[in-house]
Amino acid sequence: MGIIDFFINLLKDPRGFIAGWIIALGPVWVYTPLFLVVFVETGLVFFPFLPGDSLLFAAGVFSADGGGLNVWATLIVFWAAAILGNTSNYWIARLFGSISDSGKVKALTPERMAKLDHFFERYGGLTIIITRFMPFFRTFAPFIAGTGHMNFGKFTFFNAVGGISWVSLFVLVGYFFGGIPFVQEHFEVIVLGIVAVSVAPAFIGVIKAALNSRRAKEGDPVAQAAERVNEAEYERELTEERVMRAEAEAKAEARRRVAAEDAQAASETEEKGGE
Repeated sequence: MGIIDFFINLLKDPRGFIAGWIIALGPVWVYTPLFLVVFVETGLVFFPFLPGDSLLFAAGVFSADGGGLNVWATLIVFWAAAILGNTSNYWIARLFGSISDSGKVKALTPERMAKLDHFFERYGGLTIIITRFMPFFRTFAPFIAGTGHMNFGKFTFFNAVGGISWVSLFVLVGYFFGGIPFVQEHFEVIVLGIVAVSVAPAFIGVIKAALNSRRAKEGDPVAQAAERVNEAEYERELTEERVMRAEAEAKAEARRRVAAEDAQAASETEEKGGE
């Protein structure tokens, strides 16, 4: 429970934590926990609930004159954390993609997987940018990309654009507006507002799905038809996801076989040359 309490308190009062880190760690090492929180949120599929948006905003406030942080150092550290975190998540999926089907990652529900599949189908690489501004989904998007939706070069481009955009927006908003007396006096409320706005799309989606399900159970023919369509669409997306993963695995296996054959041929050529 200790780690959970830590994250809940960090979500409630990121300003207090950053102030404490500045005092305890000094003006250089203070960037270490800042880097780690953002890296872990974006880089490990097991931690989608970390307070990324509010932490960026609070760090931006402390990056103003006299706040204890340097705005350029803050931006660079967070840029690196966001980009490297997504890259880590991508390669975790490439190497251990089967965990998404194992049920071990409770937050990686089939519904979220299907929704991200739909995003990739509709927006392509822009999904990596769009989901940067959506808690939970920004943690899962690079993982899904790594299971076969996107090659690494394309992913890296959208990852860099999305990471820089996300970090710059929240840090600079805190930097330029954090010193306003109203913001200082109502800081906790504003942080909670940022969190609320960030999670609103996902929350609204859950409510709409629950209402449609309830109407369907009550016998509403339109709701029942909509639910059947949604179920069919969901099954189609799951099937497409499995096919894409199978194709990606087949391509990877083919590349490994070709590399092994090339190595064997090179070895035989060297042996004949030695004779």
